[in-house]
Amino acid sequence: MLLTITRRSIVVLAGLALCTNAGAADPPRRVASFNVCADQLVIALADPGQIVALSPNARDPAISVVTEQAAKYPLLGRTAETMVPLKPDLVLVGPWDRPLTQRMLHVLGFNLVTVPLVNDVRKGEAQIREIAKLLGHPERGEALIAEIEAARQRLAAAPRPKSSTAMLVGNSGYTVGPESLAGALMREAGLKPPEGAPGGYGGYVPLEQLVMLRPDFLVMASIIETPDGQGTLYLTHPALRALYPRGKRILLPSRFTLCAGPSLVAAFDYLTDVLTKLAAAEK
Repeated sequence: MLLTITRRSIVVLAGLALCTNAGAADPPRRVASFNVCADQLVIALADPGQIVALSPNARDPAISVVTEQAAKYPLLGRTAETMVPLKPDLVLVGPWDRPLTQRMLHVLGFNLVTVPLVNDVRKGEAQIREIAKLLGHPERGEALIAEIEAARQRLAAAPRPKSSTAMLVGNSGYTVGPESLAGALMREAGLKPPEGAPGGYGGYVPLEQLVMLRPDFLVMASIIETPDGQGTLYLTHPALRALYPRGKRILLPSRFTLCAGPSLVAAFDYLTDVLTKLAAAEK
């Protein structure tokens, strides 16, 4: 159960939260993040003294590129009760982060701002500007965007392999589409899906269809050598192993494809290195 709500707990929590809105400054003085993408934006754009806590996932290297910086801050629990004693005047949340907890925080009068998921670079830069302004540091937003654009130019200048089609395939054959952030990153790297690949945000592709589409590269969030469930049996099928040995598989970890803040710099530089190595291997 996400959160146990009783009349007594609401009264107690409301009493603790009375000062949440009273005296809230602009910009905020006490910021809490309940979302891993918001964590990265807050770390990059806020003063350290503004940050009272980060999400429970802030230190997970599988999904964040700022885990070392995140280690300096307390982590929230997964319920509203862990938020209340911190008395934040701004709480950043994701669109689908624990809806019951978000409703409780709304009831208690906390100032919640949603950090939407982003599916392309332009929207990511717009989001950076919005959050930087909200935190009172618009100049830091522009500085981060300048870093992103510099990394983007490094990727654009990187040598490219002659082969150019690629599909990002996950467990059970779910293929990421062009309207996702991962798809946007692959486009920036010059890696485009073959004709007939799923559009939009993506979709499931039967193994036989993937073999027929025959992209030049298979892109994966992690290299799986031994299946550990039904979903990974797809990725370790002998047909895929034969068509896509290590040299035809590109590793694109999830920490680069979930969020569009500081991770964009890391993603572009990572892909620059990947392309350089692929181009060198073709010589």
